[in-house]
Amino acid sequence: MVAELRRLPGPYEILDLPDRGSVTLRLVSWEQGSMVIHPTWPGAPAEKEIPVLRLHLAAGVKPYPPEYFDVTSKTLQAQLLPMLMERGFERYEYVITKYGVAPRARFTLERVPI
Repeated sequence: MVAELRRLPGPYEILDLPDRGSVTLRLVSWEQGSMVIHPTWPGAPAEKEIPVLRLHLAAGVKPYPPEYFDVTSKTLQAQLLPMLMERGFERYEYVITKYGVAPRARFTLERVPI
């Protein structure tokens, strides 16, 4: 169990980008929680609970529902959270770019005033 995080309801919409893929997000709210995954690597447990950062998007940012993305990368969560905890976080666009592939992928994050 992930300590003190409530399990977020599905459906899950994991933010998944290709290597060097980028996305620009405008946020209206966010929440921390957890979700259960079912790893498939040899010797993996049948299920594992992981922390998730759900980013609720402004209307029109994403062309299909649901209007949120679930961030499962701990390194990206660590970059986003300090910015999201600031007052007025919704007055920015967040440009996320992925470098590499899981599990060693890393992300850059740029915050641009709207």
